[in-house]
Amino acid sequence: MSFLVKGEEIMKLDIREIPFSRFGSYFCISQEKDSDEIYLRDVHGGDDAPSKLFQFSLLENGVEIEIDIQASETSIRLCSVDDHDKFAEIILPEEDEVHFYIKGVEVRLQANKVKYDTLHEYQNGMYEYHIYPKELKLMLISLSGDMTVTAPWNVIGNDYIDLRMNDGHFVIESYRTVYRKKEYLPFVDGKAKVKKFYEEWLSTLLTENVVYRPSVEKAAYITWSSTVHPDGILNEYAMYMSKLWMYNIWSWDNCFNALQLGAKYPELAYSQLKIFIDAQDESGAYPDFVNDKFVSYNCIKPPIFAYVYDKLMKRNDYFKNQDRLRVVYDSTKRVMDYFESHRTYEGRLPHYKHGNDSGWDNASLFHQGMPVESPDLASYLIRTYDILAGFAVILGKEGEAIAFLKKADELFELLMTRLYDQDGFFGRFGKAAEKVEIRSSLILRLPVLIGYRLEKDVLEGLVTNLVENFETKHGLATEMPSSPYYKEDGYWLGPIWASVTYLFVDSLINNGYEEAGKRIRDKFLDLTLIGGMAENFDPLNGRGLVDTSFTWTSSVFLTLLEMKIAEE
Repeated sequence: MSFLVKGEEIMKLDIREIPFSRFGSYFCISQEKDSDEIYLRDVHGGDDAPSKLFQFSLLENGVEIEIDIQASETSIRLCSVDDHDKFAEIILPEEDEVHFYIKGVEVRLQANKVKYDTLHEYQNGMYEYHIYPKELKLMLISLSGDMTVTAPWNVIGNDYIDLRMNDGHFVIESYRTVYRKKEYLPFVDGKAKVKKFYEEWLSTLLTENVVYRPSVEKAAYITWSSTVHPDGILNEYAMYMSKLWMYNIWSWDNCFNALQLGAKYPELAYSQLKIFIDAQDESGAYPDFVNDKFVSYNCIKPPIFAYVYDKLMKRNDYFKNQDRLRVVYDSTKRVMDYFESHRTYEGRLPHYKHGNDSGWDNASLFHQGMPVESPDLASYLIRTYDILAGFAVILGKEGEAIAFLKKADELFELLMTRLYDQDGFFGRFGKAAEKVEIRSSLILRLPVLIGYRLEKDVLEGLVTNLVENFETKHGLATEMPSSPYYKEDGYWLGPIWASVTYLFVDSLINNGYEEAGKRIRDKFLDLTLIGGMAENFDPLNGRGLVDTSFTWTSSVFLTLLEMKIAEE
C-alpha cells in the first residue's frame, strides 16, 4: 500500500480506483476504468451532472507520449515513461485551485465541452472558461511558462478548446460569478501546505495496528478527499459518498459518516446531519439526497438520525449540548409524523413505496410489488421512538417520553401481529397487503435492531437464521447465497455492505451475541484488505464492487476498527 519516494513514506494512489482530490474541493483527477484516459473533473451538481472538464495528455515535440502516473494523497505526477525527469506535477493547495508545475514536457488539456461552453482571453496569460451545465467559471492562468490556446469561435461557442502548457507554473481556479485577482502560493509552498493539512487528518486516525494500516490509509484519504466546501444550496461542509461516481450526500449514508467523525471532528459530524435537517420538507420527510445544486425527495430513507445521535452523545460531550439535541429531537419528531401520517394505511404498518426508500434498492423483498410493509422499517421506527423517549427525559419533556414509549409499544405489537409467523419475519405488499413469498433477503433479519424487545426464542431464531444462512467467509451476504435470487455483483442481491454490517454488529453485541457480532465485525475489517473501500463486496471472494472509493464503507471500517482496538 505504501512505498518510499526519496525517503518519504506515502500512499500510492490508484486513480482508477480512488480519485485524486482534497478536503473541500470539487475538483478531482481520475483515470477511466477501461482506458488510459485521464481527466480533470468537477463534481458540482451531483452525479447526474457531467463531471469531465479536461482530458490530460503529455506531448513531446507535438507528439503524444505514454504516461506513468505517480499519485500520492497530496500530489500527482504525470511522467514521461521514458524519462521521469520530464513531468507535470499537480496539486490542490486551496479548495478551488488546481496548480500545475511542468518540466520538460508539454501538457495538453482538451475540453470536454458542450454547445454553449465558451472560452475567451481575459488578459495576457489568462483565459476565462464559462461552463454552462455546471453554472461555473474557470480562470486558466500562466504564472510562469508558455500557455497557448486554440479555441475557434463558431457563432455561439467554441468548436473545441485545446490548451497547451509548457515549462512553468499554471493555475486553474473555479468560481461562480466574478474572478477576484489574488496572489497564488509558490508551487513548493502550496504542496507543503496541503501535505501538512492531510497529515493532520491522518494522524487522528492512525493506530498502532499494523495489520490494518493499508485500510486505514485508504479510509482516511477517501473520507478527507471526498468532502466538499459549502456552495450553492449546501450551507455546510459535506462528505459526499464518493468523487468517483456517487457524488451526492444521501440520507442515512450521511449518518454513518457522521458517526465516525463524531469523536475527533464533532462540528463536521453535526454538519452531516444538519444538511438534511435544514432541507427537511414541510411534511417532515428528509430528502433522499442533496448536493450543491439539487435536493431530491423521490425516495425517503428510514429514520436513523436519532439512533446515530444517541451514539454520538456517547462519543463526545459536544453532542450533549441541549440546543443541538433539541434540534435533532424536534426534527426527528417531524420525521416520525411523516411516516405516521403519509406512509401508513389504517390498521397497517408504515410502508415503503419503492425499494430505494429502504436503501436496499433491488432486494428480493421488493420483487413482488409495492407498497411494502417491511419489518426493518417498523424496527427503525420502534427504535427511534424508544430513543426519542430518552431524549425527551433529558430535555425535561416527561409527558412526551411516555407518549413515545406508548407509540413504540403499539408499533411493536402490530409488527409481531402482521409480519411474524412460525417461520420468522416477512413482508406484505400491494393494496391487499398480501404476504411476500420471498424470505431470502437479509433485510428481514433487521429486527435485531430491537432485540431488546423480542422474546428470547424469537431473537435466538433470528440470530441462528442469520448465522446459518447469511454469514459467509467475508461477512453477511444481503441475499442468501443459496437463494435463486442471489446474483453475483447483484447490488442488494448478495453483496456485503458496510452500513448494514455495522447495524448487525452493533445489534448482536448489544443484545447478548458478542461472539457472533465480533466475528462478523472482524470479517469485515479483514475484507477491506481484499476489496478496499468499495461500495459493496462479493461475499464469496471479497472483491470490491461498483464504486471503489466510498465514504460510508471507509467510515464504518474506521468505526469498527476503533471498537476492536478499544477491546484489546
